Amino acid sequence: MSSLAPAFSPPWQDRQGAFSPLKAAVLAALFLPGLWLAAQAAQGALGGRPIMEAIHTTGLWAVRILWLSLLVTPLRQLFRWPRIMLVRRMVGLGALAYALLHLVLYAAELKWDLPKLASEIVLRIYLTIGFVALLGLAVLGVTSTDGWVRRLGGRRWQALHRVVYALAALAVVHFALQSKIDVTEAVLMAGLLLWLLGYRLLAPKGGAPGLGRLALLALGAALGTALVEAGWYAVATGVPPLPVLQANLDIDFGLRPALWVGIAGAGALALRALFRLRERLAPPRPARRGA
Repeated sequence: MSSLAPAFSPPWQDRQGAFSPLKAAVLAALFLPGLWLAAQAAQGALGGRPIMEAIHTTGLWAVRILWLSLLVTPLRQLFRWPRIMLVRRMVGLGALAYALLHLVLYAAELKWDLPKLASEIVLRIYLTIGFVALLGLAVLGVTSTDGWVRRLGGRRWQALHRVVYALAALAVVHFALQSKIDVTEAVLMAGLLLWLLGYRLLAPKGGAPGLGRLALLALGAALGTALVEAGWYAVATGVPPLPVLQANLDIDFGLRPALWVGIAGAGALALRALFRLRERLAPPRPARRGA
């Protein structure tokens, strides 16, 4: 008599039910920002408005972790690392968890006045954008299970989950609008999103782009980031675009987001080149018997 497979398996196990060091390590890492925030709160190190600081921190980590979930497929393709796909769902759900905590903390800041919370979301455009992004992430989280993959079918499920890129764009707009004057980190995240979107457009189906395309992607994402920053300041503050663009060439006051995006893109290019070189220099595998 065969036993039924358990309906729930611990998140540190792979599909065969074996312990996965990779999944366990990623699961532990996802808890670290929250634990650090809790420790800071316990020590009274969150400043004069601790809940507001916690709101900003959880929102920032929601965006960072969402970007990491989008990075999983490039990592699999660039470095032929299929096992990294084991953690994509987990990382996406981690981003959703921090986004939900972000909203809960905002409700706490309003002293749990839910009608006021609803009116704030409706009346403040940056909150409306953030809430739409959160609802979209919640839908993707609910439909991320194997059961929903079977219900929707592979193609429809993939089409639904491609919406994550639009949700990421909404998240970065929400981030920039609530940042008000200093949008440096929001622009950085926008630039990294440009790289991720560009990668998806340039990558052949099931494979990684060539080195030439990766070089163009690094340059294009950096230039796009500079244009996003200049355009944002022009619209939001009236600062002429040219001085903002020129600031990217002056490193006396630190690197601008465009340069960081270019460095990240160049790093991906260099790692891919090294990986391909290692593959070429590796000794051929012995043929299997009976082949």
